[in-house]
Amino acid sequence: MGHPTPHEILHQYWGYPHFRPLQEAIIQSVLDGKDTLALLPTGGGKSVCFQVPTLCRPGICLVISPLIALMKDQVYQLRKRNIQAEAIHSGMRYQEIDRILDNCIYGQVRFLYLSPERLLTDIAIARIRQMPVSLIAVDEAHCISQWGYDFRPPYLEIARIREWMPQVPVLALTATATPEVVLDIQEKLAFRQPNPMQKSFGRPNLAYVVRPTEDKESQLTAILKKVRGSGVVYVRNRRRTREIAALLQQQHIAADFYHAGLSAEERSRKQDDWIQDRVRIMVSTNAFGMGIDKPDVRLVVHFEPPDSLEAYFQEAGRAGRDEQKAYAVLLYHENDLSQLERQHELAFPEPSEIRRVYQALGSYLQLATGGGQGLSFDFDLPEFARTFQFDPVTALNCLKVLEQEGWVALSDAVYHPATLEILVHKEGLYDYQLKHPAYDKILKLILRTYQGVWNGPVPLQEKRLASFLNIGVPELEHALQQMQGDQILKYTPVREKPQLCFLKERIPAQLLHLDYQAYDTRKKRALLRLQKVMGYTRSTQCRSQYLLAYFGETNAPACGVCDVCLEQKKQPMQAADFQRYRQKIRQTLRHEALQPAELLSAFNTSQHPQVLEALELLLLEGQVFESNQRLHWRE
Repeated sequence: MGHPTPHEILHQYWGYPHFRPLQEAIIQSVLDGKDTLALLPTGGGKSVCFQVPTLCRPGICLVISPLIALMKDQVYQLRKRNIQAEAIHSGMRYQEIDRILDNCIYGQVRFLYLSPERLLTDIAIARIRQMPVSLIAVDEAHCISQWGYDFRPPYLEIARIREWMPQVPVLALTATATPEVVLDIQEKLAFRQPNPMQKSFGRPNLAYVVRPTEDKESQLTAILKKVRGSGVVYVRNRRRTREIAALLQQQHIAADFYHAGLSAEERSRKQDDWIQDRVRIMVSTNAFGMGIDKPDVRLVVHFEPPDSLEAYFQEAGRAGRDEQKAYAVLLYHENDLSQLERQHELAFPEPSEIRRVYQALGSYLQLATGGGQGLSFDFDLPEFARTFQFDPVTALNCLKVLEQEGWVALSDAVYHPATLEILVHKEGLYDYQLKHPAYDKILKLILRTYQGVWNGPVPLQEKRLASFLNIGVPELEHALQQMQGDQILKYTPVREKPQLCFLKERIPAQLLHLDYQAYDTRKKRALLRLQKVMGYTRSTQCRSQYLLAYFGETNAPACGVCDVCLEQKKQPMQAADFQRYRQKIRQTLRHEALQPAELLSAFNTSQHPQVLEALELLLLEGQVFESNQRLHWRE
């Protein structure tokens, strides 16, 4: 029997009849053994581009990604399809990493997801050399470029893997890269031949709108009342997520808030409420939306300008993935632009302050000089800042500089479930139960519920266990801690804090080396990105053209649907008696909701261009809205 074809794999595991644009060409390039850079916009189906070719051939795919939540979600989705997948990232215990790596060598694992700082640890290097690797997939590949907006030094080490397995192709994937970054990615990953494959970043169904306003709250409420359907409102900080969500609720708009400081359980519940349309609008920091494939988002609003067009394009692109009409709205006040400039200055602290934070890190984590390389720690930034009396924003920016200089790696909150392991033999446990009747019921239920507790740590669902026992979770935790003190079992509570990993051994702060030239270059490039954001807010060029030109598509046509294009159309329409078309559209749609083609049939063919222009204006104003692919008139 020969190998399955990509179409057979796509249908067998995903149930899709055909690929999205460019996916098939990327997959074929990988199967032909070519190094490939895939540039696909947000929602373009990047993961299928490495998952399908891996399943067409024997072997394992190494997937390198900095986004732990996304890694864990993809592992979960693959396992749901009965595809063996594992993930190794910051915060995991050595025994767990050891088990996973062994399983990748001797088991049936097809995908091993690794965070970049975990890729080149001694244990990973030794085991990866023994794996039957068929493909190296580098997600968020723009992180390898110092000229990009999200540079991460551990990415620079990825090319070293190629020295061990020179025949294994590399697939690099990103949704946002300028022409300069496209070249840099291929060079840093040691591509044998340049091979970028790019789908136009153009989104014809997405209308970009920029609204300068003195009253953003009122403007936001008005927009959400005009444009129906699911949406996301991005704000800059956690406090604002609560405030804006409360404001929208007061206006009878079903809204909730989301940020990385919530527990894993809360984040999961809120995300599910939004996906299932129990909540219409999610007000969030940029922590929300990554990896969520909700196709029918009709609106993404940025309550303040972001600090790069890359971030804006990715977040705005979460609207309209079903290719139906959607809106990406940016609200701003002139003060917002001044604030962006101040934030740029704060983002590049003085070297003395960076050394002070580095020194404090060692004390906070109780890490001796000369130690720490490769170790990960739970890290609570607010507590760290309070302990050493740092301004939290300054402390975070110093840590980001240390990350860009390759000293540490920061990652998002990582959820580790509670685990339990019985440490004594059965006779010893039985004797303990007789002497401690208060714990007998708990131990009996654990033995009935969790298999393998004598063989190693097993995940423990504390809430479920406490519910069966009819006791509170704190009471259960106390009992487990007591039994751990008696050396009967080993209990590790739930952990879900951000992780800080030392990439190099700790040195005295005065010896900390900073590359001042690279630091200065990054500062200048960050300022250029900021100026491009400001230019976007004030531009009289088609919004889509402006964005696409930034990403290298310099000959894109005007979109015809953004606020700039509609404003240019508006004047001729007034002269062509816009009110006459409006009146007839109103009369027609008040009688019944129609598909666009049905509405056009009520007019002479020669009038169709003017009717479509009038319709675009009415849609943007909210006088006409779309539902179930039909146009409705709103009184």
